[in-house]
Amino acid sequence: MTDDRRADPDAKRRPATPQELKALSHPLRVRILRLCGEHELTNKQLADRLGVDAGTAYYHVRQLAQAGFLEPAEVRTGDSGALEKPYRSTGKSWWLSVPLEDLDLRHGLAPVDAFQQELAEAGPASIATYARFALHLSPEDVAELDRRIVAVLDGYIETDSERSHLPAHGGIFLLHRSVDGPSPTGEPPA
Repeated sequence: MTDDRRADPDAKRRPATPQELKALSHPLRVRILRLCGEHELTNKQLADRLGVDAGTAYYHVRQLAQAGFLEPAEVRTGDSGALEKPYRSTGKSWWLSVPLEDLDLRHGLAPVDAFQQELAEAGPASIATYARFALHLSPEDVAELDRRIVAVLDGYIETDSERSHLPAHGGIFLLHRSVDGPSPTGEPPA
């Protein structure tokens, strides 16, 4: 990869389609994507891992597969001798530009909800690092901060296969405007 692409994360991203946005708008699908990014899993394995029935897992897997986020892996023989049809993540979701205002929020803010569920499942001892902050930023500052953080993450994402023997870590970067600060126009709150 050239340094230009590493410096400009948007150069390798594209806007999500409506079908892709819909697929990413449910926390269970976001969790399935993460799990299938780490392991090739069957509908039953996903259902067991996520505490849902197999039909629910199958429905969400189909939504992700139809959007191109999951693909079938090689059929394998399971512990009982039956053939299993696992799925794996295509990695496509990382390279999409997904404006939050375009997400279907009927199920909440899916990436945040999925992260909360994963963190609750892993427990407080799983936290490797934590930073809480408040910054005063212009819209241009927000765009620059996002660009720089995504560029760092891209570098790790692109080389993650080199570290697949190490423990997996999950995370989320979320920046929100505080309700008690000035509005984007600089006016104080009413």
